[in-house]
Amino acid sequence: MPQVILSAGPIARARNGVIGKGGKLPWRLKSDLAIFRATTMGKPVIMGRKTWDSLPKKPLVGRTNIVLSRDGSFDPAGAVVCEDFSDALSIAREQAEDDGASEVCVIGGASLFELALGKARRLYLTEVDAEVEGDVVLSPIDESRWTEVRSQRYEASDDDQYGFTFRVLERR
Repeated sequence: MPQVILSAGPIARARNGVIGKGGKLPWRLKSDLAIFRATTMGKPVIMGRKTWDSLPKKPLVGRTNIVLSRDGSFDPAGAVVCEDFSDALSIAREQAEDDGASEVCVIGGASLFELALGKARRLYLTEVDAEVEGDVVLSPIDESRWTEVRSQRYEASDDDQYGFTFRVLERR
C-alpha cells in the first residue's frame, strides 16, 4: 500500500479568513457539511480540543477521532487524546494503514490547521462567498506551493446560506 498522506482540511473559510465564531461555524452550509463527511469518512481525523468541543455530535462516526489536548485529565468517550502533534500523526497514520485508508485529515482549529499545512500533501478548502464576523481567523495560504486539482461551485440555496467553492489542492 502507498504511504498514507497528510491532508489539511477540509476547512471552510470566509473571504476575510474567518473560520469560526463562538465555538461554532459562522454560517449554515449543509452541502459543505456533506462534503466534509464524504471527504473524511473512513479516515483518521486529527483536531484540537476546541474543535472537539464544537462538534454537535461526538465522536465523528466512521472515523478515528484524535484530539490534541495538554489537559492530562481530558478523556472524552470515543476519542484518542494526544499532547503532541507528531504523536497524533503517528497514531493516525498507523490507524489509516490498519483501516486501508490513504490519508489522514487535520480538521481544525486554525493553529493546528496551520501546523499541518507545512507537512500536508493535500489541502481541502471551502471558499465561502462572504465576509463574516468571527473570533477564529485562518492566516492567508501561500497558494504558489499548491496546484488546484479540483474545484466545484455551489450556489446559495435554502440549504446553503452563502455560495461557496470547494477546492482540492495538491502540493507542488
